[in-house]
Amino acid sequence: MYPIMLGFITAFTLTFTIIPVVIRVAKERRLYDKPNERSAHKEPTPSLGGVAIFAGAICAIVLWTPMQSFGVLQYILAAFVLIFLLGVLDDLLPVSPTKKFGGQLLVAVIVSYKANIRITSFYGVFGVYDIPEITSFMLSVVVIVGIINAFNLIDGINGLAGSVGLLACVAWGSWFLAVGSSAFAIVAFSLAGAIIAFLKYNFTPAKIFMGDTGSLMIGTACSILAIQFIEMNHALSHRPNISFGAAPAIAVGILILPLFDTLRVFSIRIAGGRSPFHPDRNHIHHLLLDSGFSHMHSTAILVTVNLLFIAMVIALNQFGTLFVLACTCSLALFLTFFLTRYARKYRVVKT
Repeated sequence: MYPIMLGFITAFTLTFTIIPVVIRVAKERRLYDKPNERSAHKEPTPSLGGVAIFAGAICAIVLWTPMQSFGVLQYILAAFVLIFLLGVLDDLLPVSPTKKFGGQLLVAVIVSYKANIRITSFYGVFGVYDIPEITSFMLSVVVIVGIINAFNLIDGINGLAGSVGLLACVAWGSWFLAVGSSAFAIVAFSLAGAIIAFLKYNFTPAKIFMGDTGSLMIGTACSILAIQFIEMNHALSHRPNISFGAAPAIAVGILILPLFDTLRVFSIRIAGGRSPFHPDRNHIHHLLLDSGFSHMHSTAILVTVNLLFIAMVIALNQFGTLFVLACTCSLALFLTFFLTRYARKYRVVKT
């Protein structure tokens, strides 16, 4: 318990201390995120907050993880370093989508192949339980890359990506703590501490953005925590007091906002004959902004809804993965349909 608390405190303190330095350097070097037609901000704002998040979280993890638990973590740290470099490069010198995807793919391969963090069971969905090794590897790579991109895409308004990442880290960190997996609990709570420190400077009026450095880092960490939760839960299925019968659905519920929003936006873009990576203003947070809500109101609404989804999937856990996933997707579709209609009516009235 003490290493987890110390990891949280260390990450928070380091990140909180480093961010003012990053802001000052960014202003001196004029390293700003300049607003454009798709931006939700109006003033040039430093966008290297992810550097402080990375520094705080990594130092805390290395300092407080017990050495006997460091075997798998060395590969996770290698993945974190690579995704950090990719994020910094993209924040300073925008990287093409192809190269960015290639870097994410490399990170996913390291996590899945070297760290052996993979999805090996479908929990009986469509009658499938254990899956072949090659299928497990390929599926895990797709899931990791998907979650990384999902967090990258929701980082559009103040506090949103950080708040959702914080919610996920606290949820999974608490479960890892409960089952005695201290190494992954330290990873989760160290990142949570770094995110809380960052959010102090990111809430409106935002003094700094996390940039791709931060969103890619949080996405990578959450993909690792999600898969490890699913796998450890499967291994602990003989202990119903601490395991979930619908663990994949619970993982989806925890990440419902980034996952659903990404699938929704990609579907809209493909249906319109555009690349799924073509930027636009169709994200859920854009719909809230278009409905007259401020950044902070939009973030509060989305985080609250995400929290309610988590409560729902846990409450419905006994009904199995497929049923919980169906309920989750159906409710997400209904809420988004309602929000889309409301945003359109608001725009008409406003004009």
